[in-house]
Amino acid sequence: MGAFKLGRMTMRSLFGKPACAMYPVKTREPYPRTKGHIEVDIETCILCGICEKKCPAGAITVSKPERTWTINPFSCVQCDSCWQVCPKKCLTMESTYTAPSAAMSARIVSKPEAAVAG
Repeated sequence: MGAFKLGRMTMRSLFGKPACAMYPVKTREPYPRTKGHIEVDIETCILCGICEKKCPAGAITVSKPERTWTINPFSCVQCDSCWQVCPKKCLTMESTYTAPSAAMSARIVSKPEAAVAG
């Protein structure tokens, strides 16, 4: 009985369409609520640090004196906590995945100095 099921499955696999897509050639459209990676609009960020406090994985570091916002994408668990509590809504959850990397490095975004009117 098991041989007939195996034979039917083998024939369907040989003559049917493939079960998976060729990934590098054809990319799949992300689902509407796919969580991919965090992006920051550093121009509107006030470096308050609330996102750092709410991150359960400790992937975000905010340094007000250095005017930097840092995320470690390898520690981020895509939980949406950071962008939900952001008072300026400068964080967004993109639906694309983080680009592959050979080295585990953090992404540092520096806030430019404000122009002083004089």
